[in-house]
Amino acid sequence: MEDTFRPSWSEYFLEIASVVAKRSTCPRLNVGCVITLNNKIVTTGYNGAPSGEPHCTEVGCHIVDNHCNRVIHAERNALVQLKETGSRMKIYITHEPCEMCRSAINRYKIRDVLWSHDYNGVTES
Repeated sequence: MEDTFRPSWSEYFLEIASVVAKRSTCPRLNVGCVITLNNKIVTTGYNGAPSGEPHCTEVGCHIVDNHCNRVIHAERNALVQLKETGSRMKIYITHEPCEMCRSAINRYKIRDVLWSHDYNGVTES
């Protein structure tokens, strides 16, 4: 008998990414990321200021070309924690990655990229 309440792996990890996003320190847009290998979480990341730097919630956002330059993107925060990389990994993100993050994801040889929301440069809170 099939369990209709059980989420697929993609739904499950995207939901976890949305919980990770709650740690974001940028009020403009909360983004969370989960990287998996064989359906096991390898690392997570959220957008926020670099360690030791002031957060947007403390000093405000620094917007340039409709992007907050005070934060490190969730994808990059997750990627830098990886101890291994490869095409068997999957990355789940609350929002579509920007071109710079897409490029970084490709450098880590991660081919499966899934997100919940398109990002069109629209300001969200």
